[in-house]
Amino acid sequence: MKEQLYTIPVNDAFAKDCECPICEMYKELEKNAVEFTMGPSYMEDDIREVTDKIGFCTEHVKKLLKMENKLGISLILHSHMVKTNKDIEKLSQGGKASTLFKKKDISPLTDYLNNLNNSCYVCNKIEETFRRYIRTVHYLWDKDDSFKRKYEGSKGFCTKHYEALLVQAKDNLSGASLDGFIDATNRVYLENMKRVTDDLEWFIDKFDYRHKDEPWKNSKDALPRAITKTVTDEGNM
Repeated sequence: MKEQLYTIPVNDAFAKDCECPICEMYKELEKNAVEFTMGPSYMEDDIREVTDKIGFCTEHVKKLLKMENKLGISLILHSHMVKTNKDIEKLSQGGKASTLFKKKDISPLTDYLNNLNNSCYVCNKIEETFRRYIRTVHYLWDKDDSFKRKYEGSKGFCTKHYEALLVQAKDNLSGASLDGFIDATNRVYLENMKRVTDDLEWFIDKFDYRHKDEPWKNSKDALPRAITKTVTDEGNM
């Protein structure tokens, strides 16, 4: 394949004892993207040009702040704000409510604001490689029997990444390989969702005095595992 494959990080993620190896891949990508953003690169003109234009989402600004480089994030945000102020000042000149709020006619200003409020440099940096990670999962399923066994023996996926694996499969697989992947993914997801659901049920039952002397079994950490399955654990660093 011409596109770069990321077999090592994908295999490493599926070797971990976790409730969603796809979340593990995402978290590592996010960690690297945040560190890159707050590293020496933020002083490079081509990087700053992009961060000036698109800015950051709320979640990733919080993660950038955790890097404890207040001067760096201040410089990045300052130049982003200077550009934003200049752009909005230009777009808002002469604007009227009658044109600004037409339902079928989005003005240049509201279009600019919509793009700005739905863009993030870190998200974009993650997404490009993350899609290649999913493609690599499909590639390994098709070409590597040892990975296929590892995939089928995993603890499943969160619901968000279960969807991603299925949706992108049709672009990367075909025929019997596609059918086998879909069947295996559905089975692995449901079996492990039911496993965590049962653990969570016993965790709840342990609050009943009638079960207080019963063993916890596998339920002590059922709540965080249930959150990973249903809410997605990709953003927790």
